Amino acid sequence: MLKEELEGLNISVGVYQSGEEAFTIPLIPLGLKETKDIDFSVVLKDFILEHYSEDGYLYEDEIADLMDLRQACRTPSRDEAGVELLMGYFIQLGFVESRFFPPTCQMGLLFTWYDSLTGVPVSQQNLLLEKASILFNIGALYTQIGTRCNRQTQAGLESAVDAFQRAAGVLNYLKETFTHTPSYDMSPAMLSVLVRMMLAQAQESVFEKISLSGIRNEFLMLVKVAQEAAKVGEVYQQLHMAMSQAPVKKNIPYSWASLACVKAHHYSALAHYFTAILLIDHQLKRGADEDHQEQCLSQLYDHMPEGLTPLATLKNDQQRQQLGKCHLHKAITHHEESVREASLCKKLRDIQVLQEVLSAAQQRTRLKYTQHQEDDDDLLNFTNAPNVVPKTEREAEMILPQFSKVTVTDFFQKLGPLSMFSANKRWTPPRSIHFSVEEGDLGFTLRGNTPVQVHFLDPSCSAALAGAKEGDYIISVHGVDCKWLTVSEVMKLLKSFGGEEIEMKVTNLQDSTSSMHNKCATYSVGMQKTYSMICLAIDDDDKTDKTKKITKKLSFLSWGTNKNRRKSASTLCIPAVGVARPHVKKKLPTPFSLLSSDSSRY
Repeated sequence: MLKEELEGLNISVGVYQSGEEAFTIPLIPLGLKETKDIDFSVVLKDFILEHYSEDGYLYEDEIADLMDLRQACRTPSRDEAGVELLMGYFIQLGFVESRFFPPTCQMGLLFTWYDSLTGVPVSQQNLLLEKASILFNIGALYTQIGTRCNRQTQAGLESAVDAFQRAAGVLNYLKETFTHTPSYDMSPAMLSVLVRMMLAQAQESVFEKISLSGIRNEFLMLVKVAQEAAKVGEVYQQLHMAMSQAPVKKNIPYSWASLACVKAHHYSALAHYFTAILLIDHQLKRGADEDHQEQCLSQLYDHMPEGLTPLATLKNDQQRQQLGKCHLHKAITHHEESVREASLCKKLRDIQVLQEVLSAAQQRTRLKYTQHQEDDDDLLNFTNAPNVVPKTEREAEMILPQFSKVTVTDFFQKLGPLSMFSANKRWTPPRSIHFSVEEGDLGFTLRGNTPVQVHFLDPSCSAALAGAKEGDYIISVHGVDCKWLTVSEVMKLLKSFGGEEIEMKVTNLQDSTSSMHNKCATYSVGMQKTYSMICLAIDDDDKTDKTKKITKKLSFLSWGTNKNRRKSASTLCIPAVGVARPHVKKKLPTPFSLLSSDSSRY
């Protein structure tokens, strides 16, 4: 019942389609995935205290900003601002993953998302489910933008083409980047079909853009429009075949597959209708460019009917009439099939504008056929009209997501440079060093980028005697945060205290080679065994009791071993993102370039 309700919502004309009164076939949008609330506060505060040795309560505002951003992403506006909002959160998740999600343990946060096609909930403690679902929603949002465009204007149709191409690009990026998503709507097979669907709708919008200003009854114009219509019919025929294959057949809404079949026949009928018009209405006149028309007609078909040649057909009025009527006959056959398919689906029967478009096209073809029906016996010479070769002046192509154009500031940049202060690097607790500058000599030099390190330490200097070690990272001087300061800035700060005693806090990296990987569990209600490859069992009890509640670990640092950890590459690096930072004119490194292969797997 839930699946039927979702299907009805996604095919709904009133919810997503353009509000303009239009005599156009509706397009198919995707519904957004829904999710449950997540409270990051306790887990992130604990992690900041234990991992970074800082008071988590100092980051309450940043955590609140993160939660507000996630909440806003649940109901984005159906426009470019909504897309930018989702992209900003997706990039922010890259920072959050690098800061707080170590590859060696679970954080105790359970992310739950609902399948947009079946309503089946899927839960994971892995942040990658969150990232994949946001990517899906970016693609879905583009489809809703595309269907809401005013397709009665050139600008509106151009926007629709762009939106569907961007939707295809995002969904394809999701398919290639997150290869083991535990949700039907994000499985590789389903995403492949959805990409095809978006490109088909983009190609359909290209045809509408060409024919919007009217189709002139001219030979060359009719050749072009016939081949454009054949191209749309071809991509919808391929889409319908893809929708009819396992394993997506049982999860694709029936109305979607029916509409793809309807459009395949409808646009094939238009291709034959316009071919018939150019043959019947345009006799080769004296002074016409015979070579050009012959070339166009020969390129219109894979092969001419037996016994005919392009030039002879152009010059022979009777042959033109006969071949034109064969095309009209075939067009009527396709129209009848499109009307029949639409009548078999209840949801399509309820879309009035679809019924009107199909009926009007069929009546127009029948009327033309009736006007030239007096010589039906001639049809015996041609049992079947040749197919029109699909061709387009603009093939729909995927536009990959451009994350680099969205500038996002790391909410938790106070923790320090991401290249150093990340979840996969363990730091020793800060040590306070109290020392004095003797005759202007610190007793050590500094090196490295932010944060800077103690270098060439004199073992007899005041700092060394106070406990400083060569290689220590300086994180503060007299309470001034130094994690973002350069060598020259830290040196200037140290020398500014003159002969006063200096309080300097330092830390160092711990050896993390002893840590072992923990298990990553996926919980999915109602998932079939064919998808078990994407679900890892926690223990034997989970295999027999799927309704067993998930018990969160008492500590986010519950380290454990994994004897049979499943290895699967699942992510690719996304383009680097420019990040702004206050006070210091230095860009944060992108979090995605820092992901290890272990931290980016399902």
